[in-house]
Parts: sequence; structure tokens; C-alpha cells
Amino acid sequence: MNVMTSIPPTEAEIVSRARDLIPVLRARAESCEKARMVPKETIEDFQRAGFFRILQPRRWGGYEMTPNTLNKVLMELGRGCPSSAWIVMVLGVHPFEVGLLDERCGEELWGQDNSTLISSSYAPFGTVTRADGGYVLNGEWMTSSGCDHAAGGAFLGGRVVENGESVFRSFWVKREDFSIIDDWHVVGLQGTGSKRLVVKEAFVPDYRNHVIAAYGAETHGHLNNLYKMPFFYMFYAAVSSVIVGMARGMADLYVEHMMPRQNINQAIGAAVQDPFIKNRLGDATAKISAAAARILTNTDEAWSYAARGELVPLEVRIRTFATNQFTGGECFEAAHMLFKKTSTRGVWLSSPIQRQMRDILVGANHITQNQDNIGDLLGGQMLGNKLAPGNPFGVRI
Repeated sequence: MNVMTSIPPTEAEIVSRARDLIPVLRARAESCEKARMVPKETIEDFQRAGFFRILQPRRWGGYEMTPNTLNKVLMELGRGCPSSAWIVMVLGVHPFEVGLLDERCGEELWGQDNSTLISSSYAPFGTVTRADGGYVLNGEWMTSSGCDHAAGGAFLGGRVVENGESVFRSFWVKREDFSIIDDWHVVGLQGTGSKRLVVKEAFVPDYRNHVIAAYGAETHGHLNNLYKMPFFYMFYAAVSSVIVGMARGMADLYVEHMMPRQNINQAIGAAVQDPFIKNRLGDATAKISAAAARILTNTDEAWSYAARGELVPLEVRIRTFATNQFTGGECFEAAHMLFKKTSTRGVWLSSPIQRQMRDILVGANHITQNQDNIGDLLGGQMLGNKLAPGNPFGVRI
């Protein structure tokens, strides 16, 4: 159905919708994991709430809201079901990417149904060959989260040699041009259904792809203010935000677990009076809160330029992009601090605590949370080092 929106919700309204869904998501989390796919009814709940429209262009029925609106929604949804929240993160960022492309893409995708979704697999596993008027893609692309719900196809990453240089492009491949292989058997975030896509001789015209790291007046100057934000920043910040939500959910479960608990090996009877139990919660909450504040502050800083119709300066792009990537490690540390104090009760498969811990483990392993390499990049830039070839900031060396 092609639903044109009238007045978009306020940020407070749509964040409240996310918060209201937390109990529903928690109730479905176990079945979501067992099915290894987010339930259809959950996707329908997300559609009704408008989560996938937050970054969608207005001309195609979207809300075109501020970047932190999606981040705040993800920080709530992750508390209920990390896998379901992950799908909002992935499928909710792609409307932003469509906003960067030729307008023909938006018309093809949303002309008949502006609720159509797109998945992705950006790692360049397959091959890309230049052809007359476009490119031909072949091969297999792994871990396409939410692909079962993405009737619009997928963005696939690929490297193309242009003028002797390897260029990283993102290609929109229609759903009829690939098959899905169910190989998503993993330790955490099982419910994301991040399956393998197999592509055979798929032609992608020139207007349905872009240089994923491109950023400058030529590529972004003509776009609406929201789409003047760098794509890599938007995607990486969204991943960091959903991990914050997962860690907040771990703290929620810890409180619920400890409130009725009695210590049997210490003189203190009630667990809530144990100084170590209280200390772990306080320390973990401080880590999680700091990570959330950094993401929101970084995004507000970058958005302050785009909101005025300006491009985000390179120094700001590097610092904000890099520091957000420490979120996964910090939230995993916070979650593990709490998990350790749940003792044996936390390890049963019937306990939501162990599922939340496993989901955070996998989320923190995402490439967008690679704090080792990114710390080197940030420190090097601060010390005057030149950016290396293949940098994610659209800067040619």
C-alpha cells in the first residue's frame, strides 16, 4: 500500500512508541530467536509506529527527521529484543541511503508502495564487472540482516577498479535478482535472520549505485539537509545506538533479577543490600550512560552543520565517527560485569539474561565497533598523520 503521511510524529512521540513496545518485544524475544527471524507481526508493529520512515525522504512518504531520532528509538528498542531492534537499525538506515541516490531509485522503490524495505550486505564478497550503462554483479554476499522482510532488494558492496584505483561502491540489487540461503546459525542475534544472498548475472544501471564513502559538494551539495550527513557516520552511529539499547536491557534484567534474590553465602540476606551487587550496577550504568551520551552529542555536533545546509568538516567527521566505535567494547564490558553477578541463574537457556548477553557479544563484534583500528586512525589524525588510502571519509589521497 502507498501511504502518504500527513504530519510526522514529534521525536518525543516516536521515541515513546518505541518505549511502549519494549514489553511486547521481550515477550516475543525467545520465539524470535528460535525462528531465527523477526516475526511478521513485529515488522508490522514497526511499520505502524513509523520507525522505518524516520530517515525516509518526505517526497516518498517519509518523515525526514533528525538523525538522533532514529538513535534514540534504537536505544529503547534494544532493551526489549536486540534482534528486532537490529532490524530497525539496518532497514531503517537504508531509506537514508536511497535519499543519496538518483531520484529514479526512490520512484522505483516507493512509487507503488512507500513502505517497501531494503536489506544490505556491504562487505565486497562478490564480483563486480563494468558493463555498458552499469555493472554486472555475481557471487555471494553474507549476513544480510532482515532480508526476508526486504521486498525491495538489497544494497550490496563491491569494489571496482577505476583509473587504477579500487573504488568501494554500493549497488541496489532488486529482489528478483538474488536468492536467499538460510545459513544464519550463530551464537547471538539469531533473530536477525542475517542470511546469505546469491547473485547471478545481475545488471545494475549506473543510477542505482554510488561511491559509498563519497562526500563533498559535488555529491551532497544539492541534497536536502538530512542527506548532507555522511552515510558512514549515520550507519555506524545507528549500530552503536542499538548496542546501547541492548546494554540498557541487560541492566533492566539485572534489576529484575536482583530485587527478589536472597544471598545464601553472605551475612547480608537481601541481594539489593550487597555492596558488590550495587556497585556493579552503578559502574555498568555509568559506562552505558556515557556511551549513549557520546553518540547523541557526536550526532548533534555533526547535525549542527548539516542542519544549516553545510557539509560536516573532516575533523568533526573523523572524531565523531571514530569515538562512536568504542561503544561496542564499553557496552560489552558493562553487560559482562552484570552477567557475572547473576551467578548460575544467568546461564540457563530459559533466562533472558543469557540471551541478552549473547546478543551484545555479537553486536559488539560488528565491524562498526572496531575500536582498535579506529583508535589508530583518530590518534594519527590528531598527530598530523595523513589519511591512508581507502579511508572512509571520501578523501582522495
